[in-house]
Parts: sequence; C-alpha cells; structure tokens
Amino acid sequence: MAGIRLWYQSYVDEENGRNYWTHLRAHLARLVDDGTTVEIHGITPHDSYPHPLMEWRCAREMIANAIRAEREGYDAVVVGHFQDAGLHEARSAVGIPVLGLGETTMLNACMLGERVGIVSLKHGYEPWFRRQIRTYGLDARIAGPFNLDVRPEVQAAAWTDADARTALFDGLRAQMRPIVAAGVEVLVPSGGGPMSLLSAMGDVDGAPVVDGTAITVKTAEMMVKLGRLNGLSTSRAGAFRRAPPDVVEQFLTHPKGL
Repeated sequence: MAGIRLWYQSYVDEENGRNYWTHLRAHLARLVDDGTTVEIHGITPHDSYPHPLMEWRCAREMIANAIRAEREGYDAVVVGHFQDAGLHEARSAVGIPVLGLGETTMLNACMLGERVGIVSLKHGYEPWFRRQIRTYGLDARIAGPFNLDVRPEVQAAAWTDADARTALFDGLRAQMRPIVAAGVEVLVPSGGGPMSLLSAMGDVDGAPVVDGTAITVKTAEMMVKLGRLNGLSTSRAGAFRRAPPDVVEQFLTHPKGL
C-alpha cells in the first residue's frame, strides 16, 4: 500500500508555539506508521484569544488550507485544534478525510468509558465546548468542561523542564481525583498542547487521561486506508454535501473585509 501524507493543521504558528511544535513533531513521529509522513502547518496570526471571532478567523484559513492540502496531494487533514472551528465546512469542501481533534477524541473516548469529562487548562472556551458537546449529540455521555487551576508559568516550563512537568502532573492529579470520584471515567484535556503535554500522565485512579492527538492521527491513517480498501468516504447525502467547484473558488477568491 502506498504511503500516507497527512496535513496537520495547528492553530498556533511555530514562532509562538516553538516548544509545543518541537514536542509535537517528535510525538507525531512516534505515532505514525512506517510510510506515513505528517507535516505541521500553522496559522499566522495565531489563535491567541478565546473568542468566537478569533475561532472563525482562523477557521477560514484552515478551510482554505484543507483545499490546498487536497490539491497538493495530501491524503487527509488533521485539524489539531480541539475547538474544531471550521471542521464541518472543510469536510464539505474537499474529497479527502478531514478529522477534528475535538470530535474524534470525544467519540473515541466514549468507547473507553461510560462517562467522559472534558478538563480545561485554558479558560474562556467553556461555552464553545458545551456547544460542541451538544452538536455531536454527546450530552448524555460527556460532562464538563471542568476548569483546572494551572499557573501559566508552570505549564510553560513543563515543556522543557522535567521537575516542572512532575509538579504540573502532581497538581493536575490532585484536581482530577474529585472529578473521577464523582463518576467521570475518562479524562479528556481540551487542547492539542495540553493533550501532547499530558500524554505521559497515564491515568488518574483508573480513569485514563486521553491523548487525543494520537487518537486523531491514527484515525486519519485508518480512514485513508479504509478509503483505499473499500472506498469508504465522507457521506455526501446531507450535512457534508460537497461544495461545487465554483462555490469553492468563490470562497478562496472573495474574502470580504471592511
């Protein structure tokens, strides 16, 4: 079977997420199968403020990049941004699989336990997360988001300092234990950075801390392989009806500003 090319779309650029990107590159290299290549692409200006306008401004660039990825011969797009902004629009604009970090992680987490909890290290996205859970029809399975108290300097240092990482993990375990005691069976960090950083935590009192980056990238590989094996692809019967070429071109060539 031919190799697989994945376009990994981060919503931060390398300049503003250097430590994260360094960690992410190494993490992705460990995850993918032999013959799979994954290339990280950022957005500039990056997603720097928790607000719907910021999300949709970045989403527009992501959708354009998904179109570019298909035209350049990539086999799938991984949207490495838990908020999934623009995911459904991108999926309807291209013929290759488009996997969102939030949707893919949540759906897979539901196979690991009956009750899933979203835990947030960066506050401000709570209404967006609740809307995602409703949109994906997971209200009965997913609780939260639960805001965790993490000092920004501790989280920043944890990328490169082992002692800071240990301190971060210890602090988060203490905050996650009451959530697990209240009935949450699977813990999902809400963000590509936190997921990559916390992927080494393992579990909290038996509740796994999910590495959504690994889940989403491996699911992307699986979708490409299934498409090659038996033609499985995105449904075009309803919500993800493929946009006509002229509509795609209008989207690419007619941004309207002030």
